[in-house]
Amino acid sequence: MSATNTAVQPPADAAAPVRHPEAPAPGEPVGSHYANCFGCGPDQPHGLHLAARAGEGVDITAEFTVRPEHQGAPGLAHGGVLATALDEALGALNWILRVISVTGRLETDYLRPVPVGSVLHLSARVTARAGRKIYATAEGRLDGPDGPVAVRADALFIEVKVDHFIENGRQEEIQAVMHDPDVRRQARAFEVNP
Repeated sequence: MSATNTAVQPPADAAAPVRHPEAPAPGEPVGSHYANCFGCGPDQPHGLHLAARAGEGVDITAEFTVRPEHQGAPGLAHGGVLATALDEALGALNWILRVISVTGRLETDYLRPVPVGSVLHLSARVTARAGRKIYATAEGRLDGPDGPVAVRADALFIEVKVDHFIENGRQEEIQAVMHDPDVRRQARAFEVNP
């Protein structure tokens, strides 16, 4: 990460993050936001199948097992897949804040190779909020949650309404998802925030 780039660093007047009172309890799964999501969707055959759990504060933890279809160099995870895992962990923070947001910027540092077959232990937390901007950080560790850091990222997310996806997504998928009663219920729950 460039020492001079401040795009993913909160401004001095940013507010401390606040866990939403209806966020999942610590240790509870936060759920998938879409069954076919490459990051967290259970129906995506080659996806990451990232399953996040709520932390104690404004944070989550997750695990990602690097499979052969995730490799770049022989026997090693592809850097883009590792960035995707971090982005997905950061995106899971929406469940703790009870907002809908999209990635505005993601800065990733690769510190050590991640072999195929490894379990990457991910943690992500919100560091600050400023209007619609949400600042967050994440890291992935090898050999357990206290192992060496292999990848880390700082991110800026932008809060949006569900209309962002309805207006910009492919209509056939949008219609299928909007007919799912669980998805409609989740979208309504997230829309209560101004």
